[in-house]
Amino acid sequence: MTENLAVATTPEDLARLFVERVNARDADGVAALYAPDAVMAYPAGSVTVGRDAIRAVVEKLIAYAPLPFAVEPPLPTVRHGDLALTSTRAADGTGGRVQVAQRQGDGTWLRIIDRPEVPVE
Repeated sequence: MTENLAVATTPEDLARLFVERVNARDADGVAALYAPDAVMAYPAGSVTVGRDAIRAVVEKLIAYAPLPFAVEPPLPTVRHGDLALTSTRAADGTGGRVQVAQRQGDGTWLRIIDRPEVPVE
């Protein structure tokens, strides 16, 4: 895994760090933003479970997606204790992105549920 990476000190940091690491083609660094048992609803119509599986999906994404990705400004975050619901409007026109993040014991945040694309109706 990539060493000496910046950590998410707020839930909103996760979206920016995701984009920075994808643009750097760092699948290990992207995977480090997720809890070991995280769930990602990607690719469309499927569910990817666990950090290792998410890393594998991100490796494919990095190989085929047109980069760079744009950093998307966060919409207002909803917090409840150590949980946060974050979202952004997708810069690529796919609708939106929604994540649940959880504060860790050291105060950093990791994604536990990720729905990268919510289609426009």
